[in-house]
Amino acid sequence: MARHPCVYMLASQRNGTLYIGATGDIAMRVMLHRQGKGSAFTRKYRVHRLVWYEFHQDFGYAIEREKRLKNWHRAWKINLIEATNPDWEDFFDTIQMWAPIG
Repeated sequence: MARHPCVYMLASQRNGTLYIGATGDIAMRVMLHRQGKGSAFTRKYRVHRLVWYEFHQDFGYAIEREKRLKNWHRAWKINLIEATNPDWEDFFDTIQMWAPIG
């Protein structure tokens, strides 16, 4: 299966707790978060709404982008989300249509 390096942000709700991650399979990874298997943090704080993502050609660059974003101020992260997703919609159903799980 082809891997598509991706950096993503999950939120518990609008302006809620944020989680940033990187993966090669965004649909599978978000599904795992939703099932409580993605990370202890997302399970504890119920962070499973996919509110932002971006794809990269290189997995190394995706990891670097993830690290940089984690160091951003919260306001910058919120601005990044709202630039493309002002209503904080959950993109999980959308990604499942073009990136089937499995």
